[in-house]
Amino acid sequence: MVVTLAGAGLLGACGAGASGNAAAAGTNGGGAPTDSANSAVAAPAVGENTPAGANGAPAGPRRVVLLGTSLTAGLGLPPEQAYPALLQEKADSAQLPVTIVNAGLSGETSAGAVRRAGWVLEQPAAVVVLEVGANDGLRGVDPDSTYANLVKLVQMVKAQRPEAKVALVQMEAPTNLGASYTRRFHEAYGRAARETGVPLWPFLLDGVAGVARLNQGDGIHPNAEGARVVAGTVWGAMGPLLRELVAP
Repeated sequence: MVVTLAGAGLLGACGAGASGNAAAAGTNGGGAPTDSANSAVAAPAVGENTPAGANGAPAGPRRVVLLGTSLTAGLGLPPEQAYPALLQEKADSAQLPVTIVNAGLSGETSAGAVRRAGWVLEQPAAVVVLEVGANDGLRGVDPDSTYANLVKLVQMVKAQRPEAKVALVQMEAPTNLGASYTRRFHEAYGRAARETGVPLWPFLLDGVAGVARLNQGDGIHPNAEGARVVAGTVWGAMGPLLRELVAP
């Protein structure tokens, strides 16, 4: 069953323009990464929770990199309330020696993720989780293009960090572009996962999309309560992987 996003009319709302801090999103005007990235637990730029492990700071023996959009960056939330920080809390509670690196970037498309991945992966990674394509769906990008970028992105991760486990997170398109587009967009993720042999994790906003009390005013980005639901969804897939990763 295809789960659809709410707030379909807010095209581009996953971009930095939703909060007015494009400069804080971790890129310069040309889209290249800057050195302003921070870890999920460090002091972030306003409205963003972007990575520090990627800027050369010590990040621990096993780094779990979440490469994603503003949904991962935690747009509109303080860093400790964004879902990557909540995943870190869950890992700490489970006594799993991992560092969750928030490499979310507002406004990024799947094509942008391909351009940025090399920089993000300059640092070691034991796990790379790809939350990519939300802005493709909001902007009506051809699902075949999204599919091709997903495949290329996974291939890049495997080439640059062959030691890393890779997972792809299912994303969905809004309904305003029609049932055919929504279906093709949904299927692009399963196709990419099969093509590259990586696991496909559940829809990031499962149980959150379309639920007003779990979202901020834009109807797209989770609020603090919604972020806790997202963290639970992601942890359901991530927890077993991390336990296997650190097992003696």
